[in-house]
Amino acid sequence: QVQVVESGGGLVQAGGSLRLSCAASGTFFSINDMSWYRQAPGKQRESVASFTSAGSTYYADSVKGRFTISRDNAENRVHLQMNSVKPEDTAVYYCYVVAVVRGTRYSYWGQGTQVTVSS
Repeated sequence: QVQVVESGGGLVQAGGSLRLSCAASGTFFSINDMSWYRQAPGKQRESVASFTSAGSTYYADSVKGRFTISRDNAENRVHLQMNSVKPEDTAVYYCYVVAVVRGTRYSYWGQGTQVTVSS
């Protein structure tokens, strides 16, 4: 089993910065990809940024140049540095993890952390 927990959400003014973190823990496993998604009220969940096990990063056009995704050396944590935030960034941010556990690939979602950007 794998647990995924996000942290770092909160209230921030437009133009400010916020850093989100995600930690995956549990029994032995290797992680393929770690990603950030977000969902605003009344909208579908959308991909924000991804970090593959090979070190490739991907960003949604709406956050390019403002957000940065990173992973620690153990590759069991992922962070999202949010700079120059905008009110439209307000959403629940979810961590998504794809991991291999005893030879089988599984996907896991965190519970989400609320980010609110005031204008």
